[in-house]
Amino acid sequence: ERGFSFRRPGPLDMRMDRTQGESAADLLQRIEPDELEAVLRDFGEERYARQIARAIIDTRRRDALATTDSLAALVARSVPRREAHKDPATRTFQALRIAVNQELVELDGLLRHLPGCLRVGGRLVVIAFHSLEDRLVKQRLRTLGHRDGDAEPFVRVLTKKVIVPADGEMARNPRARSARLRAAERIAA
Repeated sequence: ERGFSFRRPGPLDMRMDRTQGESAADLLQRIEPDELEAVLRDFGEERYARQIARAIIDTRRRDALATTDSLAALVARSVPRREAHKDPATRTFQALRIAVNQELVELDGLLRHLPGCLRVGGRLVVIAFHSLEDRLVKQRLRTLGHRDGDAEPFVRVLTKKVIVPADGEMARNPRARSARLRAAERIAA
């Protein structure tokens, strides 16, 4: 009922907290074409960002995009080729959700405050569900684990390589297919 799914009709909201910020529908009504293209490309890693952005801008001139199913159908019409086993709207919905909720800004803020949040011996485990989040986590843990000069590292990275779900886990829980886990332990005072 908050518009996160493109598989069911619902309001085009996408806010984690409906009392704060603008909805995805509001964002799509005010955003400039170049900015929308950048959101789709950068947050959704959408290769057809330009075509989708143009279609959204053209459609909003005629009427407002207010429902998930109308946006999903518009994206499907805008994409020249489809990936097997992936709905064409997947990346667009991801990009809009990230933009509406400022998810990367929030994650970056958490990661910046990380050293002060953990006691020595305390552990951090992060499960990311797309490459943008995982990249932020990986880079921050690497920075905290390899300090320059005489400074001691803050953390010991416990996962040298990202941990991904096994086939059995994905069979039991299909939502786990994109999960990426990284962990670290606070070692410096």
